[in-house]
Amino acid sequence: MKGHLVLVAVLGLIVASSADAQRRRGYGYYIPGTENNVAYDGRFTFARIRYEGTYKMNQEGPGWSHDYPDAERNFVQILKEITLMKPFMEGSVIMSPNDPELFKFPVAYLSHPGGWELSETDVESMRAYLQKGGFLIYDDWVDEEYFHGIAQIKRILPGAEVVRLDLTHPIFDSFFKIEDQHVTAPNAVFFGIHEDNDPKKRLMAILNYNNDLGENWQYSHLGFNPVIANESYKLGVNYIIYAMTR
Repeated sequence: MKGHLVLVAVLGLIVASSADAQRRRGYGYYIPGTENNVAYDGRFTFARIRYEGTYKMNQEGPGWSHDYPDAERNFVQILKEITLMKPFMEGSVIMSPNDPELFKFPVAYLSHPGGWELSETDVESMRAYLQKGGFLIYDDWVDEEYFHGIAQIKRILPGAEVVRLDLTHPIFDSFFKIEDQHVTAPNAVFFGIHEDNDPKKRLMAILNYNNDLGENWQYSHLGFNPVIANESYKLGVNYIIYAMTR
């Protein structure tokens, strides 16, 4: 309960979303590029994966860009306020899967992996990224997207076992103790892939199925569903702390 109350208080510090970005989205597809990428300076920086295609295209653009940039802006504010980490606060990066600069960022976030199409170069690059210590977050991944999303991760890591995680896994107790896996969505399921398929080794990727943490981060400052927003932040913080300490 203490952690819950602290996080509720911190949510009040979140800066409002960019009105300019919302206006641009309201008048047609908004497809962000890399022009706003910040320069790497050693601090933890939120890195979002982009891919080609128009899957899940709506007023927010293609699926990979949904909730950008408000989700990352709000999330790193929480990360700064409640942990000892000092994340980069002035912006984030959008990276292609085969960009060699991706290796500077230990955690990569991917929205709507059901639309993810990888070239062979992408596959090789992402495989190297994960095997060298990178951590991948699948988010906003629902229903029929399951089969395509699994197929792509298995291209990256042939032979990988995608296992269902329960709340006894260390990632759910790396900072906050998560006690209800359905609090962010009634059908939420968490899958994971471990190094060498060994559950005692490092988790390389977490797949938030039937869940949308990014949207909950994006709109948290508006006061909708504060409990869901709280729990979504808790999960995100746990993911980052776990990834940065393994």
